[in-house]
Amino acid sequence: MAKFMKGSAEMPFLDHLEELRWRILYSLIAFCVGLFVAFVLLQKVDVIRFLERPVLPYLHGRKLVFTHPGDPFGIVLNAAFALGVILALPVIGYQAWAFFAPALYAHEKKLVVPVLLGAVGLFLAGVALSFYVVLPFTLGFLLNFQTEALEPMITASEYFGFAISMSLAFGAVFELPILILALTALGIVTPAFLSKYRRHAIVLCVVGAAFITPGADPTSLFALSVPLYLLFELSVVLSKAIYARRQRRALADNTIGTLDQPGAA
Repeated sequence: MAKFMKGSAEMPFLDHLEELRWRILYSLIAFCVGLFVAFVLLQKVDVIRFLERPVLPYLHGRKLVFTHPGDPFGIVLNAAFALGVILALPVIGYQAWAFFAPALYAHEKKLVVPVLLGAVGLFLAGVALSFYVVLPFTLGFLLNFQTEALEPMITASEYFGFAISMSLAFGAVFELPILILALTALGIVTPAFLSKYRRHAIVLCVVGAAFITPGADPTSLFALSVPLYLLFELSVVLSKAIYARRQRRALADNTIGTLDQPGAA
């Protein structure tokens, strides 16, 4: 943290705000480009037929209905939004790294490519877990709950909004190791801090899973809680590795500084 503060002190506060503004602007431009590319790509595939697969077993041969002429366009636009986020993620991650890079050591800056690849991979893993595992379980529980006296009529906009928002939430939550890795590199958190609150993390994982999958059955809740806690444990391991390297580097820098002082022998 001291190094971060030292590096920050070299640049006036207003200059930091100006740099942050440009980094955010570049990220927004990357997202807009990703959104445009995603929308063009989705025009070439039947994205609606692909996204409706998890709910098809519960429609019993019927089709999803829409009640507004703009619903099909809105569904494709929402899907393009999700794909645009994925396409822009490397650029957004790079902009975040470039903003915090002055606070990092030279050997830590070399990790930018693996970290960016890891961020994209974790996001895709969260989306895949949601779409192929948790979403079907959740739909099965919700659509089979006390439906003997009711006739389900699922609208396309409601279903696709639910599916896409859940998938994006899973992808965002799976970025937990990257977040903790960054906080450790900046000296904001330590492995001791993470280990101390390990039991609290278990509760937070369950609460977070329940918040992301409202109304989900215990199976769906378990399907998200376990990966979340495993990601936390992975974060602890990565935090220990980064923290140890920073400690060794700081010790080496202090030793060199002592030897360079006049009278040191």
